[in-house]
Amino acid sequence: MIIETDEDLVKLQKIGKICANILQAMQEATRVGITTKELDELGGRLLAQYGATSAPMLEGFPGYTCISVNEEIAHGIPGGRMLRSGDLVNIDVSAELDGYFGDTGASFLLGNGDKMAQRLLRASKEALANAITAAVAGRPLNHIGRAVENTARRHGLKIIKNLCGHGVGHSLHDEPDMIDNYYEPKEPRRLEKGMVIAIEPFISEAEQVVVQSKSDGWTLRTPHRTRAAQFEHTLVITEKRPIILTLPDGR
Repeated sequence: MIIETDEDLVKLQKIGKICANILQAMQEATRVGITTKELDELGGRLLAQYGATSAPMLEGFPGYTCISVNEEIAHGIPGGRMLRSGDLVNIDVSAELDGYFGDTGASFLLGNGDKMAQRLLRASKEALANAITAAVAGRPLNHIGRAVENTARRHGLKIIKNLCGHGVGHSLHDEPDMIDNYYEPKEPRRLEKGMVIAIEPFISEAEQVVVQSKSDGWTLRTPHRTRAAQFEHTLVITEKRPIILTLPDGR
C-alpha cells in the first residue's frame, strides 16, 4: 500500500498502536505455567476492547494471535502447551480496524534461557533495527535483505530464507509482496515514499528453511527443530527514517 491521504496515516497509526499494545500486554502476562491458549485468549479480549479484528482469524487461523515456542518458528497455534522457564517464545499480533491492518511480533525468553537463545534474540533485534535504517525512499528494496543478512553473518547465524516481510495496508499481505530477509541481487524494486511495509527478520541457529507441520497445517518448524527468533514492525517509508507504526503507548 502507498499512503495517499492523511486519513490513511491516522488509521494505520491507530491499528499499529493497538497491535503493539496487545503484544506488550501479552508479553507482560507470560509466566511459567501459563498455556499459550490462555495468552491467546487475553489477546482476543484486548482485540474486542479495541474493536479490532484478528487478522489471522480472517484467514482461517484457529487463534487470535500466533504463538510459537522453541522449535516452532512461526504460525504456532495457541493451545494447551504450558510454558516453562527457559522457553523461547514468539508472539505475532496482526489485526484490522476500519479497513486498515497492522502487524507486529517479538521473541523473548521466559527466564534467562541459554546462551544461544540470548544470541538469537540479540541478533534478530539488531537485524530489524539495521533493516529499518536501510528502509529509505529511493533505495533498492534489497537493501533491507542485505542489512538483515549481514547482521546474521556477523553473529555467526543463519537467515530463514522462505519467510519474509511484506506490504501491509488494506490487507495483511499487501504490495510490495515478498520482502526478502537476504540479499537478492536480481531484485529490481525500489522503496517508495508512503509505502507501508512489515519487516520481520527470522534469525536461525543453523537452518535456512522452515517446513509446515503435517499435523495442523499451520505451524512452521525447521526440519531439524533448531530455533529461530523474530522481531517485526510495520512502518511507513519516508525520505529519511521510516515512521514506525507498531510502537506501544509511551514509545
